[in-house]
Amino acid sequence: MGKLSFTSHKLLTGLILFGIAITFLFITLYFTETATLQQTITQTKVKINQKDQNIQDLNDELNALKSQDQLVRNNDLETEITNIQKTYKSAATSYEKLTDYRLLNSKNTQLDSLYASAIIMLSERNYTSAEATLNQLNLQLDNENKKIQEIKIAANVPTTDTPPANGYQRQQVNIDSGTFTVDIISADLNSTRVIVDTASENDCSNNCPVLSLSDYVNRNGAFAGINGSYFCPADYPTCAGKTNSFDTLLMNKNKKYFNSDNNVYSVVPAVIFSGNWARFISKSLEWGRDTGVDSVIANQPLLVQGNQIAFSDGSDAKWNSKGFRNFIGNKGNVVYIGIVRNATMTEGAKVLQTLGLENAMNLDSGGSSALWSGGYKVGPGRNIPNAILFVKK
Repeated sequence: MGKLSFTSHKLLTGLILFGIAITFLFITLYFTETATLQQTITQTKVKINQKDQNIQDLNDELNALKSQDQLVRNNDLETEITNIQKTYKSAATSYEKLTDYRLLNSKNTQLDSLYASAIIMLSERNYTSAEATLNQLNLQLDNENKKIQEIKIAANVPTTDTPPANGYQRQQVNIDSGTFTVDIISADLNSTRVIVDTASENDCSNNCPVLSLSDYVNRNGAFAGINGSYFCPADYPTCAGKTNSFDTLLMNKNKKYFNSDNNVYSVVPAVIFSGNWARFISKSLEWGRDTGVDSVIANQPLLVQGNQIAFSDGSDAKWNSKGFRNFIGNKGNVVYIGIVRNATMTEGAKVLQTLGLENAMNLDSGGSSALWSGGYKVGPGRNIPNAILFVKK
């Protein structure tokens, strides 16, 4: 028993010493790993701090680049280009209005001086002042055009809602927004043929031939006529490369169709005359290429259709402003051409409806306005690429 107890004691002592050794080993490993981990953490923090510094350096470099002269110059250049485009557009619009005014009235040096001042300011990059001067010019042009169109009405000019039975008449028409002067010519399709004449014999996209309305009247032996569709006048800056051209459907007196290819799907209204009837359509695509009729001409907008006002889109600034509203229309087999003075497009449509027209389509106006009946009743205006004419059968 004593020997066994000694052996057991010795074994116990060995186990205790082994446990102490293992514990010491784990403690040593713990502190070693902890030191290594701490070192790794410290190194990682250093790396993170270094990356943070790199990011900050990159931000500093980016901010420095943004403040460099070239970038600032590019931003300034972009702003200047925007100002140039905006003011040039205003200048071009004002010039076109001034050009139209000159065709309707004699010289007005004050208006020319205002425009010249605006151009000088534009050349000096004083865009704000140039824009203000152009606005002043446009206001004066509107006032001058109003004076031109509000002609002194003779005592014998009737105020009536009934157009003339035949021939020319100047009359006043009352609608809800005021009284409007109308120059109107009527003709019976039983005795009158409506034709469209063109200065060119073929499609023309630039530098197209043009004639005065009186030239068209005289070479066709017509007794009345009016200017035709919208076109790009040679004296408009925005018409460079397409001067005196028009792009809507038309068939002239020689049965030649113009702009047929690019009007296959056109939504521009048109009017067709043949024999003793007239047909107004809301879209050119509704018409084929029949050459058995007397005339075809397209323009926009359609003002009256089926006795109802057809115009409702007032998005175009030119259509919302006061001016000549040239038209062609019909009531049964009586056809009308004429001009409503000093009216918006909406007012023009209301005047024509009040006159009892069943259908009416707008024509070109402004400086192109010309109306002939034994002489100019309005105009002569500028030379034009096409005209609508009344010819005796």
